[in-house]
Amino acid sequence: MHPHLLSVDSLTRDSVDRLMHVAARMEPIASRRQVTRVLEGAVLGNLFFEASTRTRVSFNAAFCRLGGSVCDTTGFTFSSMAKGESLYDTSRVMSGYCDAIVMRHPDQGSVAEFAAATHVPVINGGDGPGEHPSQALLDFYTIDKEFNRLGKHLGNAHVLLTGDLKYGRTVHSLFKLLSLYDPMRFTLVAPPGLEMPAALIELVASRGHRVEERSSLADDYTDVDVIYTTRIQKERFTAEMSEGFSLSRDFTVDRTFLDRRCARDTIVMHPLPRDSRPDANDLDVDLNGDSRLAIFRQTDNGIPVRMAIFATLLQVDDLIEKDLRPVRWFVPPRVGIDDPQL
Repeated sequence: MHPHLLSVDSLTRDSVDRLMHVAARMEPIASRRQVTRVLEGAVLGNLFFEASTRTRVSFNAAFCRLGGSVCDTTGFTFSSMAKGESLYDTSRVMSGYCDAIVMRHPDQGSVAEFAAATHVPVINGGDGPGEHPSQALLDFYTIDKEFNRLGKHLGNAHVLLTGDLKYGRTVHSLFKLLSLYDPMRFTLVAPPGLEMPAALIELVASRGHRVEERSSLADDYTDVDVIYTTRIQKERFTAEMSEGFSLSRDFTVDRTFLDRRCARDTIVMHPLPRDSRPDANDLDVDLNGDSRLAIFRQTDNGIPVRMAIFATLLQVDDLIEKDLRPVRWFVPPRVGIDDPQL
């Protein structure tokens, strides 16, 4: 694995498989059954210059569950960048304080520029409309676990990617990561103007995958194994795009769509946050409690995967088994009241 995790482009099928193996070993720690302190004394710098809840907190939790500690900063207002400090200077300064850095920034390519100034491991927590490689890895881990549960195989799988495919960095990274594996079928459904970038389609197709674009969810999707839907990234729209933009229910994934057009074992995923307001036309809340909805299993999977990333980059992945002990606090059998029994 490279010294940084900046893009799916730095990953190979072998390196992904190794990370998935390490993540599986992290499960007892992530699920609060065992404790390790292999990163005791290490410090994580979390630099989030763009809004985040899940990514920032899950990276924090993953590092802490390995025994490390975290220093957080959020937003430009409270950073030295508000005073004109460069990415180079910020990188060098933070590298003197921290043993690993996670960075999110609104400008595509900014995290790579930051990482170029340091030998301390840097993880891309999202760079504008660019990529989100750790999200792709936890999404892949989720798909693999769900397929194992259902007795399915990744080869020849049919994956439906829908929502904002133009600005959705999570779907860009997942699309590329899945293309490292045996040929499968992708169906892309996006509102007008929010289609998947042509260069990404060409890349995935060149690797032997079948890619089809459709204009609506009003079709038969009974052979779809995974639905991956994304929120419309209105914060990345130009003023021209924002003016008069509206989204019809034709792009909403809800119980009616699943029951009428999909199979009973179709897996539904979303990188979150989803817009749960009544007029949002995002992934509908009427699927809460449905076993096909994997979004909370997906977020839970972020902990072992991000633990695996830290353990691999900081080269302690072979020390985990030697440093385990049982937890001493109460852990509920299920975290959420709607979590299905699988």
